[in-house]
Amino acid sequence: MSKPTLTHAPRPATFTVDALNEKGEMLPTAIAGEHPLTLYVDKREVVTLMTLGQAPEALAIGYLRNQRLVRSIDEIAAVQVDWETDSVAVTTRKGVKGLAKRMGKRTVTTGCGQGTVFGDLMEEVGSIRLREDVRLAEETLYSLLDAIRHHETIYKAAGAVHGCALATNQPGGSEILTFVEDVGRHNAVDAIAGQMWLEDIDGGDKIFYTTGRLTSEMVIKCAQMSIPFLVSRSGLTQMGWNIANRIGITMIGRAVNKHYLLFTGWQRFVKTAMPTMLA
Repeated sequence: MSKPTLTHAPRPATFTVDALNEKGEMLPTAIAGEHPLTLYVDKREVVTLMTLGQAPEALAIGYLRNQRLVRSIDEIAAVQVDWETDSVAVTTRKGVKGLAKRMGKRTVTTGCGQGTVFGDLMEEVGSIRLREDVRLAEETLYSLLDAIRHHETIYKAAGAVHGCALATNQPGGSEILTFVEDVGRHNAVDAIAGQMWLEDIDGGDKIFYTTGRLTSEMVIKCAQMSIPFLVSRSGLTQMGWNIANRIGITMIGRAVNKHYLLFTGWQRFVKTAMPTMLA
């Protein structure tokens, strides 16, 4: 089937306002955008997301994907963003079965701006299977962290946002395929999930990077995208660790420069051999 019809309606990532510094000087200063975006599915209101608006169509698709409200990109006929009404309308080809019932059970998560998880996603965790034949080498991890450090970001200009990246996993190197920033890390991961569907990217051997903490929501979404490697510059929660350990995700936190902490999925990680110590 054909891909959905999409608008292409990103919002400006930053806005300039005046700010008074400690010297009494008035400085034009970049600040991050933040916009309400109400998601409708077949004319039914589902949720209002607070977003930077960098990739609203991908965000809507990824949200539906990660909430398991749609199972395939083929189910979506159109995604239309209208910033005059601060809304995104998703039209499906055959409707979403049991939408009202699934929306009736929701868990408020620790996602910035309060994320929600619909239906029985927590119960579905046990059915997720990740590839065991892929490995992440330490030098590849370092390559990714270096690429992230040099990547031009909204955060460097304005702060106040989280970033997420999808990256390749190659011997000795890693390339950023997609980098998305948003006011909430859960929005950024959803936008990447949407882009993966739109571009038909398989996550089975990829690395997912986030600037945010590794909570249960982040771990579940990474697993739903079939990505076995999850890396963050931040820390993690106990529930995030429990789920990652249960699923078998290779989860790395506190990853900055040459420092990292490997928490779960050790069997997929290949550490660079240390040189022999001479007496």
